[in-house]
Amino acid sequence: MANLQEQEYLLLLPFFLASIILFRTIFNKVQNKAPLPPSPPALPIIGHIHHLIPHQAFHKLSTRYGPLIYFFIGSKPSALASTPDVAKEILKTNEAYILNRPKVANLDFLTYEQLSHVRHEEIRRFLRLMLKKSMAAEAVDVGAELMRLANNIMSRMLLRQRCSDSKSEADEGFGKRLKDAHNRFDLMMERIMKEHEDERNKRNEKAVDGDHAAEKDILDILLDKYEDERSELRLTRENKKAFIMNIFRAGTDTSSATVEWGLSELINHPDVMEKARQEINIVVGKNRVVEESNFANLPYLQAVIKEVLRLHPTGPLVVRESSEDCTVAGYRIPAKTRVFVNLWLIGRDPNHWENPREFRPERFLSEEWNPEIPMLDLRGQNFHLLPFGSGRRSCPGATFALQFVPTTLVAIIKCFELRVGDGGNGPVDMDEGPGLTLPRANSLVCVTVARLNPFPSI
Repeated sequence: MANLQEQEYLLLLPFFLASIILFRTIFNKVQNKAPLPPSPPALPIIGHIHHLIPHQAFHKLSTRYGPLIYFFIGSKPSALASTPDVAKEILKTNEAYILNRPKVANLDFLTYEQLSHVRHEEIRRFLRLMLKKSMAAEAVDVGAELMRLANNIMSRMLLRQRCSDSKSEADEGFGKRLKDAHNRFDLMMERIMKEHEDERNKRNEKAVDGDHAAEKDILDILLDKYEDERSELRLTRENKKAFIMNIFRAGTDTSSATVEWGLSELINHPDVMEKARQEINIVVGKNRVVEESNFANLPYLQAVIKEVLRLHPTGPLVVRESSEDCTVAGYRIPAKTRVFVNLWLIGRDPNHWENPREFRPERFLSEEWNPEIPMLDLRGQNFHLLPFGSGRRSCPGATFALQFVPTTLVAIIKCFELRVGDGGNGPVDMDEGPGLTLPRANSLVCVTVARLNPFPSI
């Protein structure tokens, strides 16, 4: 009997030793892994949702738990970065692991300059409307009119047609209508693409006969790439529809909101407004409307735009997802973690910016912030200022914004005084509204007064 028990123990011994080795292997592997970032207290099921009202609530969490924190949105693991150094590790050092999906086609490869006349024409149409309101001493909902302006420019550049001629259409916003009516958008895009394809066939026939080629819009360029079998960037029909929708979302709401924030800051800082106007008068002339080409020679206005984007980035949060485990700031970020970078907080970091809540464009007049190519420092190379994100997944509407925002803002402040509140001298409230595009809580409403006499021909 004893021998039988000894034999049973001997048979079990290999399994016992194997269990010890397996346990030690797993334990050592866990021990060797970097720790997860600090995490605030969570609730069952909902995780950390009770903490979250984006960027400003994220600021409170970062102040308490550090520059990189780990949390759950429901059951979804998430990480939040709030300093330039950690943002650089996510958006540059570990970009290959925190990209989420392949590179989204950016507008930079498209020939925007050939469509500059579209922006020129629509901005002048906008100025005529503002002048009409001025002559009638009628208040203008600047936010709504800027949205309509951005919608029409983008629609003409992409599709060769204006998208909103009434205030109700402007209030609704083309991007919002596309979002709320995906099926109608799909049918509309099929119709527009079919019209473009028919026109292209006619143009090709004329080109064979030696006729001059007609101007192309951006959809034409996308169709060229769709049909070109040698193109490195092959786009399906669905890719093109998604591209158009993404550009509307990325380019219109954010760009019009940035101009609205810029006007609000300038109204509240009349000394900055006066300096900007003096520079415009010297470079452009007192009775001329500014052109896009003038902006490269307006360094103070460039500083104003940078300061607006520092305090009011077009999207306060960059969102990515990790495709595999990686290490950021000494902490482990597991695969399939949603990663947030708080651009709003980075732009207000007191460790880098002096008096970070103060609107002071002069901070951008130093040599550090004046590259040979104007506004290049807003393109994601300087991690203290990332209004459009950085890397292959940076904002696809950045090119449009950096053409639309300066020209529109300068045209308005050159041509009009903007009067707010009783007596026209009231300050503008600077409350932020909810949403991922950092809108104003209350639309900017002004009475415009023409500054130029005679008013330039527009």
